[in-house]
Amino acid sequence: MSALGRVVRAGVRRRRTQSVAVGLAALVAATCSVLGGSLLVASRAPFDQAFDGQHGAHLTARFDGARTGADQLAATAHAAGVTAAAGPFRTLTLDPEPTPGEHTPAGAQLPPMAVTGRAEPAGGVDNVQLTEGSWPKRPGEVVVASGYETSAATGDTLRLPGLPGAPVLKIVGFARSVSRTADAWVTPDAIGSLTAPGSTPGYEMLYRFADAGSTAAMDADRAAVAAAAPAGALTGAQSWLAAKEGSDRNTAMFLPFMVAFGLLGLAMSVLVAGNVVAGAVGTATRRIGVLKALGCTPAQVVRAYVAQALIPAAAGTLLGVVVGNLLTVPVLATTGHAYGTTASGIAPWVDVAVAGGTLLTVALVAWAAAVRAGRLRTVEALAVGRTSGGTRQVVAARIAALAARLPLPRPIGLGLAQPFARPARAAGMLAAVVFGTAAATFAVGMGGTMSWVQGAKNHDASDVLVHPQRPDLPHGAPGSAGAAGAAAPPARPVAADPAAVTAALAAQPGTAAYYGLGAVDVTVPGVAGTTAVTAFVGNSGWAGYRMVSGRWYQGPGEAVAPATFLTEARVGLGDRVTFTNHGRPVTVRIVGEVFDPHMQTNELFTDAATFPAGTAPSPDLWFVKLDPGTDHAAYATALGAALAPVHMTAEADARHSSSGSIAALNSLTATLTLLLVVVAGLGVFNTVVLEIRERTRDMGVTKALGMTPAQTVGVVLASVLLVGAVGGAIGLPLGLLLHGRTVPAMGHSAGLNFPDSALDVFGTPLLLLLALGGLLIALLGALLPAVRAARARTVEALRAE
Repeated sequence: MSALGRVVRAGVRRRRTQSVAVGLAALVAATCSVLGGSLLVASRAPFDQAFDGQHGAHLTARFDGARTGADQLAATAHAAGVTAAAGPFRTLTLDPEPTPGEHTPAGAQLPPMAVTGRAEPAGGVDNVQLTEGSWPKRPGEVVVASGYETSAATGDTLRLPGLPGAPVLKIVGFARSVSRTADAWVTPDAIGSLTAPGSTPGYEMLYRFADAGSTAAMDADRAAVAAAAPAGALTGAQSWLAAKEGSDRNTAMFLPFMVAFGLLGLAMSVLVAGNVVAGAVGTATRRIGVLKALGCTPAQVVRAYVAQALIPAAAGTLLGVVVGNLLTVPVLATTGHAYGTTASGIAPWVDVAVAGGTLLTVALVAWAAAVRAGRLRTVEALAVGRTSGGTRQVVAARIAALAARLPLPRPIGLGLAQPFARPARAAGMLAAVVFGTAAATFAVGMGGTMSWVQGAKNHDASDVLVHPQRPDLPHGAPGSAGAAGAAAPPARPVAADPAAVTAALAAQPGTAAYYGLGAVDVTVPGVAGTTAVTAFVGNSGWAGYRMVSGRWYQGPGEAVAPATFLTEARVGLGDRVTFTNHGRPVTVRIVGEVFDPHMQTNELFTDAATFPAGTAPSPDLWFVKLDPGTDHAAYATALGAALAPVHMTAEADARHSSSGSIAALNSLTATLTLLLVVVAGLGVFNTVVLEIRERTRDMGVTKALGMTPAQTVGVVLASVLLVGAVGGAIGLPLGLLLHGRTVPAMGHSAGLNFPDSALDVFGTPLLLLLALGGLLIALLGALLPAVRAARARTVEALRAE
């Protein structure tokens, strides 16, 4: 090992605490940066790969078959901006029922199925990828989209009881359409036999455009197609951007969060590395003089101190890259599978860029601090032993005299004046406290917002939940596993008569309010897949849904929806939306935007009376609020007995499960925040250790004059009081600002809008406590060096230079 290498190794070994601080800061910065960068790249890669590989459709347009013909639609392939087109394909919506069997229990229901007649899976645009089985070759066969909600398997059948003769479709395969152009495909000549009497199938056209990279471009493309088709023929159009946003939604929410923590971690890395190197140079002036006297050039001295920062930074960066990749893989575990791609979430170039960028940043900051060591003159360094303060010492002396006049104990006054003797070093400690306080404030805010989101996901605070009970069939009874020696599917819960449940709730003493809800999947023109409509019975105003804008519906014909549906359906407050429920159109007016962050983001909430008579989904869940003082358990028992004849049961204080993504986000927040706060504390620790080393002889003098160990601790702790207080005062608004910018960005990334109540999670007591967080970080960081200084022997301190 060279002489310079031995100097570097000795420096790293001698300054273990400082090395640990640099390594932890680099670990946090690298972890956050790798996770954020990998999520940004990998969350989009599966969809982009599949879309390019399948030559996906930029626009899926549906036309009224009664207003246009195939020849007229074929001519739209030459509309302005169109580069490729496929179709027209006949399309219609069916209401299938699965045939009970091995994979499907009796009584199972399926959502509406958008079926397209297509002869081949490849058509130049939206080349459907078969994942199982074969393509339909004759009427009566169907291929089901892999995203369609069914437990059926290849070989099972689907019944169509709403059509004459109740025809049956045999599932011959499953396929994947990245553009989500249909729920199922049949042969073109099968469409006629699947069309209800008196109705006309629609048409579907698939387009690719020269410019389709933005919403504005897609609006222009849609207008061009509408202008090329007969007037009024276009009934709905689905943009590929909606499908892309949906695929990115699961991981997009993490990105602004990771960027915020990545910036905090990088700032801490820069701060700690610069502080450590600058402190090392400031306290080792004589050592630098010795190195130069032994023949080290200024460049070698600079390299030595830069290397002392880079070694622990390299270890922390390497570990951070590994941890970041380990966190990325499970987050994106299902994304590649959903699109049939092999993207693992690990992007090697992101790892290289993060590692290189982190180390380069640390090296630059360390170099800027170490240049001072290279510029020191050998003779002065050997003679002085430490750098001179000049004007700085005069200012420090005046402040010390002023502090001595304060009505405070003398040790406290001495400590309060110390930061002014080394303003640059105090500024570094102040920055560490600021970032530590900001990180803690940001973490607390994120925790409060995620609790708010969890409450929005649960969106009810009922005292009693009423739900169907599954009948217990005796062994050997019809439909039981022992009947006829065959295993039968489990019995389906029996839907109760809403009037019977309402009557039981109204008659039960202690009932304050109640509502029931049922759900049905419908189709909305221009919205991909199906839309879940939740129909309420009773007073749902107290249901606890969080509103972003507008109001909750107040009667039939009104509805509320989340931002994701409003964006995809291209509607706003006051607009009307028509959905098709089992062949019957229902029109509602949007009166409010609700915050409902569920996996099913295409949702509508309305009154059951909005549906035509007899078509509303039957409520299968009832939520009950009790009068104050009512015994919940006794009420649930009595209500359950009253509802037993209609196969319903009551449960008191039903608990909701927590969201896995929210739990993961909270855990990640707590871990990263703890690391940043520890790094901030180590930054204070390092600065205080340097101060004590420089003032060892002075402390020996004060001890010789009678200063007790307790007073010595008081001096050291007082030296960080101003820094902690000022750092907390600056870090608190910085953390609030970071929280206020990050949360809306997370919502927009996921297609959601956060209301002000999601950000207003800080109460006055909590803000005061967080403001004291900077003081706590400073005191905890200085406590151990203070105790060690108090225990130092006076004689040894007086001998120090």
